[in-house]
Amino acid sequence: MKKKLLIGLALVFGVALLGGGVAAWREFYDRKLPNFSGSFSFYVTPDMEPEAVLDTILASGKVRREGSLRRRVGALEKMRVGHYTLDANSSSMYAARMLSHGWQTPVSLSISGAIRSPKVLARKIGAQMLTDSATVADFLYSDDSLAAYGIDTTLLFTKVIPASYEVKWTAGVREIMDLLVRESDKWWTPERLSKARAQGLTRAEAVTLASIVDGETRYVPEQPDIAGVYLNRLRKGMKLQADPTVAYCYGYTLRRILKAHLDVDSPYNTYKYPGLPPGPISCPPKSCLEAVLSPGEHSYLFFCASPELDGSHRFAVSYSDHLVNARAFQAALTKRLRERAVADK
Repeated sequence: MKKKLLIGLALVFGVALLGGGVAAWREFYDRKLPNFSGSFSFYVTPDMEPEAVLDTILASGKVRREGSLRRRVGALEKMRVGHYTLDANSSSMYAARMLSHGWQTPVSLSISGAIRSPKVLARKIGAQMLTDSATVADFLYSDDSLAAYGIDTTLLFTKVIPASYEVKWTAGVREIMDLLVRESDKWWTPERLSKARAQGLTRAEAVTLASIVDGETRYVPEQPDIAGVYLNRLRKGMKLQADPTVAYCYGYTLRRILKAHLDVDSPYNTYKYPGLPPGPISCPPKSCLEAVLSPGEHSYLFFCASPELDGSHRFAVSYSDHLVNARAFQAALTKRLRERAVADK
């Protein structure tokens, strides 16, 4: 009888020891050992329940032990919204703490392409960030909001430079704007400000002229020469007569700018009013900014699209030479349009 009791106690002790060992192993595994076979990122949106987040992680196919993940992440009652990354060094406990504390991985916010209005900028931001485009647009169109940066909507693009920015996905519109302005101010070094002054321009005027260059061409090699043409006109007191400013007056809705469009009464119409317009007509890329700061040194006062129709331009010093170039371009364009019309029949 005593022997049986000892055996029973030994079994109970063994089971308890085994159970404790299993529990200790699970605790060690959950806390210390990597539970993922590779790196992957995912989003936790405001409408996601914890179970949906767990399912998202499991669906990655990179979880080594599902039970471990369920013990830690599955036990969470609340997770913070955000963009997260787990890698081959992450444990289940790290994943749980990451989600509960909101240890986000920044996303790359890309400000690029044709940005010709605050609305377009708002749409680009809203498409990549948690904040919606309407909220961003309300902020960008509010002079009261922009006053904190010393600008209004007219000068918005003097504080934004197209680039990729690292920022939390959950960042609010003011935090995003703070970042854009901070990086723009950083780009405008004392050396670049000095270059602008050497051209007789303030920072805002340099960006405004760069936006016109941007409207004329995306062919980077010619941007300095086009900037040089407009600077030459400014120095001679000539009107800029820049087609992109007329396009801006019509909200960029014109397919072609005709003579009838040149009389539109707007301070942005450089055919009607001398000097630079009140502010940028787009958010110019760095190449256009650099073109204005280091323009081509020449005597050209005119340019027009090349008859090769390849995006390049022909430049001229005299108006008579410019007319020759313009007629050649118009002839080439008319021929191209006729060929397309025949091909479409």
